[in-house]
Amino acid sequence: MKITSKLTKSLQSYEGQKAFWGFIFVSPWLLGFVFFFLVPLLTSLRYSFSKVEASSSGIQTTFVGLSNYMEAILVNPNFNRQLIESILDIVIDVPLILIFSLFVSVILNQQFLGRSVARSIFFLPVILASGVIINLEAESLVQAINQQQATSGGLSNALGSFELARIMLGAGVNPTIVEYLTGSVGRIYEIVRLSGVQILIFLAGIQTISPSVYEAAKTEGATGYEAFWKITLPMVSPLILVNLVYTIIDSFARSPVTDLILETGFDAFNFGLSSAMAWVYFISIMLILGVSSYIISKKVFYQE
Repeated sequence: MKITSKLTKSLQSYEGQKAFWGFIFVSPWLLGFVFFFLVPLLTSLRYSFSKVEASSSGIQTTFVGLSNYMEAILVNPNFNRQLIESILDIVIDVPLILIFSLFVSVILNQQFLGRSVARSIFFLPVILASGVIINLEAESLVQAINQQQATSGGLSNALGSFELARIMLGAGVNPTIVEYLTGSVGRIYEIVRLSGVQILIFLAGIQTISPSVYEAAKTEGATGYEAFWKITLPMVSPLILVNLVYTIIDSFARSPVTDLILETGFDAFNFGLSSAMAWVYFISIMLILGVSSYIISKKVFYQE
């Protein structure tokens, strides 16, 4: 009775109501995780330490310790290379996607003719990246673009990057930053294609900022540049963290490492090695996600 009375009293408070509705909202994910994801997750972990064989009596597992992990990391010729390339792509692409998304969302929030059409155009990559269209895109459009670049556009792009690097080096920009930015020119297609959802999230966040805040800042003499750094960026900083997590998870799902894991498991029927690869990749991504989220969360501004 004391516990029931204490729980009822807790639910009547504001904090108790927040906790209750928070639990209600996450309960579908929690139930799905327990009933549909937890068992396969633990089975995958068990397989990663086992030799898995299928026979007429069912699946037989033999404990082999860290052999699958050693083979994945030290023996398999493709896993190491693709893992390093995927992690580097995530480290390079995620900041570019976040900066580009925020920049475009700020522009799309301005009042100009054809704003609705412009918003639709920037969301098109999300539609193009779904279902059958992504296969058509991968097989035809990208190949055509790459071929065209190789024949005629490659030289102009190289000259453009060289000119950009020369200007920035002349302005005293750090060579590492120059190399990062010029390298991002070659990734512009991927950055635009993967930025649709992030633009929408940033745009929704910017539109929740009260216009009276900007009016007050303008009355005090703040420029647009100052308004962005002092108002817009702090107010959307929680969404930077949201987009960071989303972008890393999205990159995780699209990585060629995922294809290699599927091929090893379901084409070569080496489920032990496939599970070990999956866990190594999972831990790598979680480390990146944890470190980056910890750093960004230190700078996030929350309204009381």
